[in-house]
Amino acid sequence: MKTVKVEEPFKLIIEEMEIPQIRSPKDVLVKVKRVGICGSDRHIYHGTNPLAILPRIIGHEVAGEVFEVGKDVTSVKRGDHVVVEPIRYCGKCYACRKGVPNVCESLSVFGVHEDGGLREWFVLPERQLHTVDPNLSWDEAVLAEPYTIGAQAVYRGNVKEGDTVLIQGAGPIGICILKLAKLHHAKVMVSDINSEKLSFAKENGADVIVDVSQKDVLKAVDLWTKGEGANVVIDAVCLPQTFELSLQAASVAGNVVVLGFDNKASAISQLPITQKQLTIAGSRLQTYQFPKIVKLLNDGKLRENGLITHRFSLKKVQEAFTFIDEHPDQVKKAIIVFD
Repeated sequence: MKTVKVEEPFKLIIEEMEIPQIRSPKDVLVKVKRVGICGSDRHIYHGTNPLAILPRIIGHEVAGEVFEVGKDVTSVKRGDHVVVEPIRYCGKCYACRKGVPNVCESLSVFGVHEDGGLREWFVLPERQLHTVDPNLSWDEAVLAEPYTIGAQAVYRGNVKEGDTVLIQGAGPIGICILKLAKLHHAKVMVSDINSEKLSFAKENGADVIVDVSQKDVLKAVDLWTKGEGANVVIDAVCLPQTFELSLQAASVAGNVVVLGFDNKASAISQLPITQKQLTIAGSRLQTYQFPKIVKLLNDGKLRENGLITHRFSLKKVQEAFTFIDEHPDQVKKAIIVFD
């Protein structure tokens, strides 16, 4: 089978390997159909992800077809269409006992800490696979994992019907958050510096869009909420200054959700946190969001609606990464299509 490895920064190789074999009675062999290219894949490709050790087979946004199952597998069968839940956890540490295995002390992420799905075949335990409707297109199915990131951010922000939500950033994750926030019947403002991305956010349900290169976000929030501030602010830009702005934009008793991994310090005062009694929450990966997302996909309540802008064959994977690096404003979501 063909596999794609990041051998060293900015160097992808297509390598021939043996098709993996089922070794555990709970294992499942899957033939890959689609893999999405995520920002974290690009960080590994650039050599800037400290969690990944090279060489690494990347890819954690994966959809495929079940080819073979171990003797004790009960939840999937040959021919099923599945999406991958990319986290592996111990089930015993404090985080797992608290019901948040996404921050397990032994967390292993498919395509980051361990080899992922950018290959023709892979084997995973059945608990990491979720069946989707076979009538759902592969292009729709492959977005399940990014949608779970959006669902997790909305969950961590405790978004309720009627809440005002400011999403900073109209990239793929910002759009996924937007879609999930609107399914919670929230009112949503999206800010960005790219007018095309903002127009796309408007097409996908944003009530208000703000081009921060032209307008002051805080003034826009103040006008939109009649001085109350946004009940929930979700930072999908993940820069020190956007985190700082989140606290200023949030309403009294508001929620601020942070998705970033930037090590740079932000200048944050204690006063607005205490005075407004803000809740600041980190959001990493997802906690039991896959069943909900799969149902929304199966029911037709989540559709990509133009989110996938570029498709590349496996043999053109280097071209895909190069194109995204050279034309970031043209790409919303790129995927690798397997024959």
